[in-house]
Amino acid sequence: MIAPAALPSASTHAPTAVVQKAKPAPHGWTSYSVRNGDTLAAIASRIGTTTGVLVARNKLAGGGHHLSIGQHLSVPRSAAQARVDAHRARAASAARAAAIARSTYVVRSGDTLGGIAARKGVSLASLLKTNGLSARSVLQIGQKVRIPGAGAASASRPSSSGGLSTTRYTVRSGDTLSGIATRTRTPLATLYSLNHLSGRSVIHPGQKLKVRGTTAVASASTSGYTVRSGDTLSGIAARHGVSLASLLKANRLANANQLSIGQKLRVPGKKASSASSANTFAGRTYPSSVVGAANRNRDALAQASVPSRSQTRDMIVATARRHGVDPSLALAVAWQESGWNQRQVSVANAIGVMQVIPSSGEWASQMSGQKINLLRTQDNITAGVVILRSLTRSAKNVDQAIAGYYQGLYSVQRYGMYADTKVYVKAIKAHRSRF
Repeated sequence: MIAPAALPSASTHAPTAVVQKAKPAPHGWTSYSVRNGDTLAAIASRIGTTTGVLVARNKLAGGGHHLSIGQHLSVPRSAAQARVDAHRARAASAARAAAIARSTYVVRSGDTLGGIAARKGVSLASLLKTNGLSARSVLQIGQKVRIPGAGAASASRPSSSGGLSTTRYTVRSGDTLSGIATRTRTPLATLYSLNHLSGRSVIHPGQKLKVRGTTAVASASTSGYTVRSGDTLSGIAARHGVSLASLLKANRLANANQLSIGQKLRVPGKKASSASSANTFAGRTYPSSVVGAANRNRDALAQASVPSRSQTRDMIVATARRHGVDPSLALAVAWQESGWNQRQVSVANAIGVMQVIPSSGEWASQMSGQKINLLRTQDNITAGVVILRSLTRSAKNVDQAIAGYYQGLYSVQRYGMYADTKVYVKAIKAHRSRF
């Protein structure tokens, strides 16, 4: 033990300055709301930082010994949060740029309204209506014309380019030039030539590319899927990147409950040979390592004993009450994510009832003070509930907390809710009103 006399005095050293020069948050900062019973030391331990960092960052008087319930602290963001937020930010930036490019057209010499409508794949009538024009309107070079519903369709009528019959393909999130070439049976060199691209070119969601004139046939094709234990129609639809409605229609099913193990389903709008479709979920294509891990977890859960939906519901309610989370919120999120089905595993390796990915499971382990195994139903529910608890305490309101579960709270607070996030929040609120 060091004697008091041997300790350096405050007049000769500046520990606060040292902390400020350090880099305690390599992944940036996020917000934490102080709750009953919190101490600065406990918060620092839970987040994986030091009290000195928190004192310096938040300029806390008295060393942070006097915290108030509800007080917001700036704390280091985890690597997992940073990865999710970075991906969302890149996708949002690309989508915004593509939307701006699609939504307006600057008139050039020789343009006509009919020509612009044909080039953009919209009807002349809708183009005129959107811009308050008539068929007799005169265009001016440099005039900006709004394009109605730009990018809504993935292909337009075939045209001719250099003797080759072509059509247009609309780039989707996760697409690559080589993937598009394979899917549309267009040689990669031809794809480059038709669109004045190179191997270094960057493509964006919503961008229209010329491809060989077979896309309409390819995109209308279907692939087969055999139902396995733990499958749900909504999960199958999400895994294959199609809507639940289109899956129901393709198989002439009246509702999402008509499913049995071994049943053969037709999956619309996807080619069985398309590698990207098997690895794509919610518009993002995942590496084979992630998809492989998801497959292993799905197989493990197919062999495991899991609670019934009614038992799972009771477990969610009990866990939510134990951790101070509104049970109706936890039930709504779990229903939206998995239909209270522990065997549900997405291609992104989101696991179980609460659809928690492994990195978020580690975060939940730190917050709950226990080692969480996402393949165990109770652990999975605990992970989702403690994440919800953290979100509801850090978010400005419940809507923002719900959005944070889907999009990431830092991303929501910085960029706002994305369009798909708003749909998610609306769905959760509708489920919650029933529970």
